[in-house]
Amino acid sequence: MDPLPDVTATGTDGAPLRLQDLPRPLIVYFYPKDDTPGCTHEALDFSALASRFAAAGAAIVGISRDSVAKHNKFIARHDLAIPLASDLDGSVTEAFGVWGEKQMYGRTYMGIERATFLYGADGRLARAWRKVKVPGHAEEVLEAARALG
Repeated sequence: MDPLPDVTATGTDGAPLRLQDLPRPLIVYFYPKDDTPGCTHEALDFSALASRFAAAGAAIVGISRDSVAKHNKFIARHDLAIPLASDLDGSVTEAFGVWGEKQMYGRTYMGIERATFLYGADGRLARAWRKVKVPGHAEEVLEAARALG
């Protein structure tokens, strides 16, 4: 299984957030944009389960290319209980292979694929979810994280 990429995002405090330094098991989830319906639903679902992820010993971080200021507004507006990080230069989304061509309403554009990655205590990929459908996803990730312990 693949090791956790050694990449650094920007935390909501504006400081560098090196993924290698986060506790494990670690859930890294990527989403396209703050305050859009699907992304808000996903963040709220993960937030609702935050205490259960913590009880399972799993850390979680949501990443998009939105700015730190936009993340902070998103967190405050929806009272999110999970940390978010900004991929300002695109290096994190590139390292995880989630930046690519997308289509919506017949239009083609570049964007983030909704995807989630679960890394075990050894820092290796335990499970990946690509092209995530939001309903029920957070619960499925929680069960997978629990199964690692």
